Amino acid sequence: MDNDGLSNEQTEKVLQFQDITGLDDINVCRDILIRHQWDLEVAFQEHLNIREGRPSAYATESRAPQVVNDRFLQHVFPAQRGPGVPVPSGVGGMIGFVVNYVFNFCYSTLSSVVTAFLSLFKDRERIVTDPLGDVLNFIQNYTEKFPEHPVFYQGTYAQALNDAKRELKFLLVYVHSESKAETTSFCRDTLSNPQVVEYINRRMLFWACDESSPEGYRVSHSISARTYPVLVLIALRANKMVIMGRMEGYCSADELIRRMETVVNDNEVWLNQARQERLERDLTQTLRQQQDEAYQMSLRADQEKQRRKQEERDEALRALQAIEAEELAEQQRLENIERLKLELASQVPSEPETGAPGVISIVFKLPTGQRLERRFHSSNTLKDVHNFIFCHPDAPDSFEVTTNFPKRVLQCEPREGGMGLPSPTLVDAGLKNREVLFVADLDA
Repeated sequence: MDNDGLSNEQTEKVLQFQDITGLDDINVCRDILIRHQWDLEVAFQEHLNIREGRPSAYATESRAPQVVNDRFLQHVFPAQRGPGVPVPSGVGGMIGFVVNYVFNFCYSTLSSVVTAFLSLFKDRERIVTDPLGDVLNFIQNYTEKFPEHPVFYQGTYAQALNDAKRELKFLLVYVHSESKAETTSFCRDTLSNPQVVEYINRRMLFWACDESSPEGYRVSHSISARTYPVLVLIALRANKMVIMGRMEGYCSADELIRRMETVVNDNEVWLNQARQERLERDLTQTLRQQQDEAYQMSLRADQEKQRRKQEERDEALRALQAIEAEELAEQQRLENIERLKLELASQVPSEPETGAPGVISIVFKLPTGQRLERRFHSSNTLKDVHNFIFCHPDAPDSFEVTTNFPKRVLQCEPREGGMGLPSPTLVDAGLKNREVLFVADLDA
């Protein structure tokens, strides 16, 4: 087996399928598995269905593919002398045989012409309404008379053709006729022969119907049957279903096997070529599918990378915007504070003269260690103290003022909800002649 393009797992499945089915050609096993997407269970079930005469689950086509019926492309085998027919001897026997042969030939030709003419008027009576029923009824009736026979395909002629084309197998079509004297001998002696049964079951599909039924009548005309019983071998050739062998009339079991082997051996090359082309096409399709899957995976990976990069860019942009927003807000806050300091600087009362009555001298210790000294009038308020410290360039923007001992916080800045209430004076706050106050940075 040529394992190019097959993985170890696929090679193992091919060997398992061959072991289960008993097929001789390992390339056929590989072809079947490829057509069933390497599903071993489905492939085996479909193969088993066809071996048991049941149509494939994939045989959904209701129309039969066109069959080429060209006698130049087929082996035509004449009828043998049936059992019980005496062999001509002597001159009189030979003359009688020739006369009988000419009479039978003329009769057969005239009968075919008359039958074709009458069929123009009988076709309406033979409209096929239940092809599957015609086939199943024939199988039942035939089995009651001749229990030993090859496995009948239990589907319509169209389904059998489609399955043979899909599975690249030979299709043996048998049209039965009860009205012909040689039919009983053929069914009893030839089709019931164990070697014939084994050969047909192993190598081909076997479809049969009675020419008296609408389905059998239609098929007999499509294959141009002139003498019964009639067998034709059909298979795929150059992408067309072609009748490759025609066997009309009685023949022995050994002769039937020889004829079928001749047709099969001469035409197996066409099926092998079709299998190889289908295999190459399936392998190409599988390879293309794998390439498409790999491309899609690569595309999804690239898209995921692009998505992550875009997310990183967006996150970096959001972080930059947040920083810019914070810087802008800080800049705006500083500008507001500067503006507020300018506004409040005009509200700070002027410093009284040294030694003036009611003067309180206050030393402020800033968080940086710097000392500020300022004189206030006792009637000045804690708000005036706050505005003085706030407007100093070295003072923190947010602060509180505390006394040294006992330590207490002076409510210099107006409390929330205290709008409209006057700020306490320095005297009300308990400040006297000389005080030392500490300024604490609330943002530190």
